[in-house]
Amino acid sequence: MLTWPAPQIPRLPGTGEPVRLLDTSTGEVVVAAPGPTARLYVCGITPYDATHMGHAATYVAFDVLGRAWRDAGQEVTYASNVTDVDDPLLERATATGVDWRDLAADQTALFAADMTALGVVPPDVYRGVVESVDRVAAAVRTLLDRGAAYRVPAPDGGDDVYADLAADPAFGTVARLDEATMLALSAERGGDPDRAGKRSPLDPLLWRAERAGEPAWDAPGVGRGRPGWHVECAVIAADGLGVPYDVQGGGSDLVFPHHECSASHLRLLGDGQAARVHAHGGMVGYEGHKMSKSRGNLVLVSRLLADGVEPMAVRLAVLAHRYRDDWEWTDGGLAQARERLATWRRAMSGNGGPDATPVLAGVRAAVADDLDTPRAIAVVDAWAAAALAGQGPTHEGAPGVVARTVDALLGVRL
Repeated sequence: MLTWPAPQIPRLPGTGEPVRLLDTSTGEVVVAAPGPTARLYVCGITPYDATHMGHAATYVAFDVLGRAWRDAGQEVTYASNVTDVDDPLLERATATGVDWRDLAADQTALFAADMTALGVVPPDVYRGVVESVDRVAAAVRTLLDRGAAYRVPAPDGGDDVYADLAADPAFGTVARLDEATMLALSAERGGDPDRAGKRSPLDPLLWRAERAGEPAWDAPGVGRGRPGWHVECAVIAADGLGVPYDVQGGGSDLVFPHHECSASHLRLLGDGQAARVHAHGGMVGYEGHKMSKSRGNLVLVSRLLADGVEPMAVRLAVLAHRYRDDWEWTDGGLAQARERLATWRRAMSGNGGPDATPVLAGVRAAVADDLDTPRAIAVVDAWAAAALAGQGPTHEGAPGVVARTVDALLGVRL
């Protein structure tokens, strides 16, 4: 699958600090990638609707992570997926009378355009489910052969295949939730805990047997059908990065069941630990509720851009919030971001200004400290205020250093 164009990232003097992240599984802040390489997997979109601000917040946050790693001198490999065949996509295609393949292609292209506008560095490994069906089917076949999966007869013939979580004693170590909470979240987030024939209500679907009117693929040893959700990400991540990789990223609504089950699948496949660190972004709300396609309370990136909002103002509005916090999108927040962007541009338009050395150090320290972008922004705000007020001795070239710092580490092009 093709990605989008990569933005050019300026080189900065010196090197950044090791990046520390809050690990969801342990509640501890740890060095995210301690070696010379850094490997990141962030779950991609299901392309049945346009990119909203919740998506944008996730991909901008982990884009900052990749930028901070690169600034620290690490070689970064970033992998992601597109769930280009799944129930929500098929349902939307049926409701709108559009072929599901055309809908997926159209919305994937729109997502790429939004990411390009927002200055997000594209994945090095970018795979759709459709192009990964054979690899997923092979993984499901392996789990069946190992007795870690089982079959349940499907209503239209053939068998659905489920993972047997009883085979994985480490299940639950990602989210660390009690059973009642896991059951409730499974029902809410795409699971089928009430499905008859399952050995355990939490056992996740690995392979969905063909249903009338739905796309399906032949899979020797498994049966004709299509991949389940969690195993798709497990296979694409392992193929693209190897295991263990450094960071599994996504929104906090993916902690359970998606990331829990994906990690379990990799263990059952014999690949060991999936990710060293699980890091999750907070939920973005709008008008009092979490922004979601199902609710329809969406602020779309593409709509903001069509209305003339500068992409960098949108990015700044996102970065004004700590990535792991829940927050609310407001018109006032966007107005503040637009004003900040204009102020920074005025401050950086001259040849001289206050010393840029503390700005570079301050922004580096902030992003290394669990992606504290509000603190990084405050550092730049203080410099811009001093520059516009003409405070302190003037250093030739300082505005250029600050501009490159903001571009390289925060992804805000001025």
